[in-house]
Amino acid sequence: MADSGLKTAISTEVVGSSPLKNVLKISLPAVADLCSQTLMWTVEAILVGQLSASAFAGVAMATQIVILFFTLILTFVVGSSLIISRHIGAGERWEANHILGQAMMIGLGVAFLFSIIWYSGAVHLFRLIRQEGTPEARMAGVTYLRTVALFGPFAVTNFVAVGIIRGAGETHHSMMINLFVNGLNLVLAPLLIFGLFGFPRLEVRGAALAVGIAHSCGFLVTLWLLRSRRSMLFLSFRELTTPRMASLNRLFNAGFPTTVEQLATAVIQFVMMGYAARLGVAALAAHGILLRIQAVLSMVYMGFSVGAMTLMGRNLGASDRQLAERTAYIANSVVAVVVMGIVASLVLFSSDIVRLFVGKNQHVVTLGARVLYIFALVQIPKALDSVIVGHLRGAGDLRWLMWIVIVTGISIDMAINYVVVFTLGLGLLGLWAIHTLGETARLMLNVWRFRGGHWKFIDI
Repeated sequence: MADSGLKTAISTEVVGSSPLKNVLKISLPAVADLCSQTLMWTVEAILVGQLSASAFAGVAMATQIVILFFTLILTFVVGSSLIISRHIGAGERWEANHILGQAMMIGLGVAFLFSIIWYSGAVHLFRLIRQEGTPEARMAGVTYLRTVALFGPFAVTNFVAVGIIRGAGETHHSMMINLFVNGLNLVLAPLLIFGLFGFPRLEVRGAALAVGIAHSCGFLVTLWLLRSRRSMLFLSFRELTTPRMASLNRLFNAGFPTTVEQLATAVIQFVMMGYAARLGVAALAAHGILLRIQAVLSMVYMGFSVGAMTLMGRNLGASDRQLAERTAYIANSVVAVVVMGIVASLVLFSSDIVRLFVGKNQHVVTLGARVLYIFALVQIPKALDSVIVGHLRGAGDLRWLMWIVIVTGISIDMAINYVVVFTLGLGLLGLWAIHTLGETARLMLNVWRFRGGHWKFIDI
């Protein structure tokens, strides 16, 4: 009887009675959380860029390698988040903590593996990158990657833990942790890069040390949180050290399609960058600016997607499909309002936004401002689709999402884009126009899938 009462109390607490309040309570901290990391990467790039073009290029390549490796462990971050949300919604706290322990056990093992690969294989990883660059750029990249590798066990494990905390809906905790990490990084980076206030001038190595120290301190804060019982989740050392194959298989099956989906998205972006590079330096510069802006905006959409995923999982865990559907429509309405404000800002200040990145290079400013109108238009399907994807992901419809990205990415973003950009000669304008078509196609297919209701009966 007591256990049943506890489950009811937990379920009532996490599901709540106000869908709009729940959407905002979970999504807004996630937006701040995710944007802080993207903004820190931008600040780091600006600081390193003041050293030399070679340092900038090397650190940029090293950062892409780190991001790619992080994508590979999304299987267990997403898988555990989905399962934990279901258990929390059902009031099954012990089962949620069990999955947390199993996921963290995998995260620890992967963290040490990644660190070894980054340190011992840095030179070989940079040889695989077929990209123009000086030996100085590659050396800077190797130095950065090897230095980060020294802190890898803490940084990677913290990435897994914070991702699970965020995906479980405790976005106020993940926000505070990441604001602390990125704030500390922001303070340490200029001190160690340029040797300010008596600190040694370490340049690229200093940038990596700032990242490593900040994320290691973040790991300690996260560990304290998960052991302090201030969170709905509790990290049990027993669950952390006792593997159960059934749970590990469940984690893998729930998360693997999302990892493939994210890798496919990365490949699509890489191919589009290659198309832009073939159009000339001005087109590549303008495309790079748009990607920088998109990276920040995508974190805004991702914040709402996390909220949608979490609330969907909780509501389905509580067997309240009606509330799940009502919450989904409210989340869509909120994001629609947000994206309209974003679109209006992009259109009104198009030239000023581009000029922030390239100053007085009028050719790039003119081209970027023209393309920015189409870029603004693509934000509508991109934002709305992010939330629909969050609903479907929270319901466990993962293979559908994976195949939609793969099929539309190959057929529209790669194949049709090539014809429009090069055969028809529409250049960068054509590239982003077809990308808009691809995002719209994904939105329409995912809306059709959601309205079909298949997601209501998926077991994960």
